[in-house]
Amino acid sequence: MARIPKFYKLSVTERVRAVRKQGLLSNQDYQALVSGEHTLNVDSADKMIENVIGVMGLPVGLGLNFLINGREYAVPLVVEEPSIVAALSSAAKVARAGGGFEVESTEPILIGQIQVVDVPHPQRARAALLQRKDEIINLANSLHPNMVARGGGAKDLEVHILPSSGQGGDMVVVHLLVDTRDAMGANLVNTMCEGVASLVENIAEGKVFLRILSNLTDRAMVRAKVRIPLDALAGKGFDGEQVRDGIILANEFASIDPYRAATHNKGIMNGIDAVALATGNDWRAIEAGAHAWAARGSHYASLTQWTKGEDGALLGQLEIPLKVGTVGGPLQSNPTVGMNLRLLGVKSARELAEVMGAVGLAQNFSAVRALVTEGIQQGHMTLHARSVVAAAGAPPEVFDTVVDRLIASGEIKIWKARELVASLATDEVHAVGSGSRETPNAPAPVVAPPMAAGHGKIILLGEHAVVYGRHAVAAPVPLAIQAHVEKARDGVQMMIPRWGVEQRLHTRAEKQHSFDKSMNLILESLGLQDQAMRIEIVPKVPRAMGLGGSAALAVATIRGLDRCFELGLDDEQVNQLAFECEKIAHGTPSGIDNTLSTYGRAILFRAGDEPLRREIAIPEPVDLVIGISGIESLTAATVARVRKARDAHPALYEGIFDQIDALVLRGVDALANHELETLGELMNVCQGLLNAMQVSSWELEEMIQIARREGALGAKLTGGGGGGSIIALCPSDGETPARIETALKNAGYQALGVTIGGHGGGSDPAGGGA
Repeated sequence: MARIPKFYKLSVTERVRAVRKQGLLSNQDYQALVSGEHTLNVDSADKMIENVIGVMGLPVGLGLNFLINGREYAVPLVVEEPSIVAALSSAAKVARAGGGFEVESTEPILIGQIQVVDVPHPQRARAALLQRKDEIINLANSLHPNMVARGGGAKDLEVHILPSSGQGGDMVVVHLLVDTRDAMGANLVNTMCEGVASLVENIAEGKVFLRILSNLTDRAMVRAKVRIPLDALAGKGFDGEQVRDGIILANEFASIDPYRAATHNKGIMNGIDAVALATGNDWRAIEAGAHAWAARGSHYASLTQWTKGEDGALLGQLEIPLKVGTVGGPLQSNPTVGMNLRLLGVKSARELAEVMGAVGLAQNFSAVRALVTEGIQQGHMTLHARSVVAAAGAPPEVFDTVVDRLIASGEIKIWKARELVASLATDEVHAVGSGSRETPNAPAPVVAPPMAAGHGKIILLGEHAVVYGRHAVAAPVPLAIQAHVEKARDGVQMMIPRWGVEQRLHTRAEKQHSFDKSMNLILESLGLQDQAMRIEIVPKVPRAMGLGGSAALAVATIRGLDRCFELGLDDEQVNQLAFECEKIAHGTPSGIDNTLSTYGRAILFRAGDEPLRREIAIPEPVDLVIGISGIESLTAATVARVRKARDAHPALYEGIFDQIDALVLRGVDALANHELETLGELMNVCQGLLNAMQVSSWELEEMIQIARREGALGAKLTGGGGGGSIIALCPSDGETPARIETALKNAGYQALGVTIGGHGGGSDPAGGGA
């Protein structure tokens, strides 16, 4: 009954008749729609809100073809944005090929919060409140006996202690968990919170301040799933695998980047909000809860997950808090709301929430599929290239390199991808990351000879103090940025496919960003400003994550230019020019990043007119885990913050820098003598000093605590701080690195295990001498 062929081609009157014929409308609702009597009139509107002067209408459309938990639904949608209704109906039709949507939900629990302040003994208050939990719940339920009779009411109570910046100490917050059944429940829960406030106040021996519901309804969850076979995905000139892989890659973007996730999730809410408006629910509360849920981890992220099934099908999942209602005055005062609920035919608020979950997943699928297919049609070939490379059977260790080279070739064909895989397999294998030791039996990164490279880096000890003439100890890691330069006919073309960059280099000062300024500085310094060329960058170091990405980019580019134009640069010339680029990127750099990127050796470093760059011999392998927050770390900003604080309190900060310097010098000995427990303790102390300088962040602190909990001997931020990355030192047991990596990934972060030392020195970075 939810399928009405060519519904969009009918007139409005014909559509109403068709819906009536399907049994979705009663005779009374049919007459109301035909006559227009279903719309809200001014007199009714005047009773709903204050200062009414008129009524604004919005279109009511039907989302067709929905099959949810084996039942057909025609879904009423109130929305002004074109294409949403059509996109949902199309997505629902595609989903039927895999059996439709499967949705489950939890009990409709709403949380009421009671804030207690000026509590003399918060822990004692918590214990007392929990001991008298039943008394508080019974009092709350006595205020709404009819709700209890329907199977709802207050079900449980939780007590949380939260920090407060006031003089009254920590606050105690009581969560009253209320099953509101088919009601939205806001007024009901607020009444309960008001009613038990005095009792809570007496038990806690404090003062109750706020008592109100929470719109983060994470006790009323909806989980929607869908499976879409490959043949149902094909269309618009693309096969099913291309569309599937494109959707998965686009969703991966939204899972790690808040800027993309905000638009991604807005698309989900396009569908859910339309159902909420149609059924008289508070779409603002639903939005607030959804976005709060999306931001619960280390960063704001996608609400959906799209993955590949064992049979190759596209699998989608949406998990979202949804607390809605189907009864109550606000819903029944608008005649269109009542009609829409009858048309939808849901029997409970939970069923309505499940329909909303399916609609949200359908809208997300439709939006992302459109972006993926239109993006390919517009010439942005990265998604297409990845699917072609996968079809060519490229192994993981060369996958990204083949993708980049395939795009550069302009031949997005399987035969070309196989040709590139074969050529890489015959090339010499270079270990990217001088001074590092590859994991036994693990495939080494493969680097094609034409690619020049710069190393990534980690600072074991000495951040920020190194800017003020103190020592730092740093090591390269098996990450790099690679560059390939070739002569061209016109201008300077920059290609960084993995970052979505494909542009001409800006030479006009008013259009230049720091990236353009650095590139122009390099070209002018090397006398190449009038040369036409194409520069292809392959980043393996994440941007702005404290791992030396800007220095590695500069070094790789300089070496690529050196190779292409046969300039005969030595390492010190590369290093000095990269240092000038670092000044543009960071303002007052110490020079450690460009030195590590150029030479690829573990070193003890001190800045100055004649900088100290003493190589450190690491006789035994040292296992580390890099935790990457995904929050960009702008070194220039944190360096400037420390400089401002140091200028305001010079004696205090000089003392901190001296303490860090002492830790560094002791750490060099510990590293050389393989005294890992000592080195770990030095790292922990150094982190405390860095935190005191306010260059840490809660994401970094969370990763550090996770690493220590899982067995790290020491953990600290690395680089500028303010975001970026941490390093965790592991014991030599062979098990801890994997455990830390897993824990960090489970918490929503990226993680990478690396090993430094163990073979008495480093190797030449790919494409340049050391």
